[in-house]
Amino acid sequence: MNESIRSAVVHAEALGKTYAEGTLRTPVFDGLELNVQPGETVAIVGASGAGKSTLLHLLGGLDTPTSGEVYVAGQKMSSLSDAARGQLRNRSLGFVYQFHHLLPEFTALENVMMPVMLGGAGADAASAKAKALLESVGLGHRLAHKPGELSGGERQRAAVARALVNQPACVLGDEPTGNLDEKTAATVFDLMLDLNRAQKTSLVLVTHDRRLARRLDRVLELHEGKLRELAHDAV
Repeated sequence: MNESIRSAVVHAEALGKTYAEGTLRTPVFDGLELNVQPGETVAIVGASGAGKSTLLHLLGGLDTPTSGEVYVAGQKMSSLSDAARGQLRNRSLGFVYQFHHLLPEFTALENVMMPVMLGGAGADAASAKAKALLESVGLGHRLAHKPGELSGGERQRAAVARALVNQPACVLGDEPTGNLDEKTAATVFDLMLDLNRAQKTSLVLVTHDRRLARRLDRVLELHEGKLRELAHDAV
C-alpha cells in the first residue's frame, strides 16, 4: 500500500460506476481519483444528475463500485465482509443527508446515542457522550424532544451530532443544508466547520451552494463523468 492511501482517511482509486438494467448500461463515471487527508474539507459540486450522490455512496461503502477501489482509514472496502464494512463505517465515517433521517419514535438524545451503542458502549457511556455533543450544538434543552417536536434547523443539528458522536475520521454530507432556509443553512454549515476544527474530522460535502463550497479547502466539480479541481475564485 502506498503512502497516499495509508495516510488518507478516504481514498478512491480508478473508481467507476455503471448502472445496468437488462441490456441497457448507463455509465455514471469512470476512473475517478480522490484522496482526502485528515482534517481536510472538500466540496463536491456539479449539475443535478452528474453522479455526486452516487460518488458519496461509494465513498461511504453504501454502494459497490463497478470498477476501482475505495479505501477508508487504509482498509480496502471490497475486501471486507458486510459486517466488517458496517463496523468500519460506524467507527470511521459519519453521514449527514439533506433530510435528517432521525428515527421519529426516539428522542434527540436516543438518536445520537445509537452509533455509540452500536460500537459496543453501554447505555450510560453512550448517553453521557451524546448529551455532551448535543449540548455543544446548542440542543442541551432539547434532549428529550422527538424529531417531530424540533425545528428543521434543530433536527439537522441533531443529525450532525449523530454523525460526529463517534469522532469519525471523515463525515460525508449529501446536501446537508439543502433543505434549510439561507440563515439556518449558514448556521448549520458554521457548526459543521467548527466541529471539523475541534475534532480534526475531515469533511466531504456534496452541495449546490457554491458560496458554502468556497469556504472549504478544496472544491471538486463532477462534470461529464470526470472529477476536476476548481480554483476558489472560479467556483
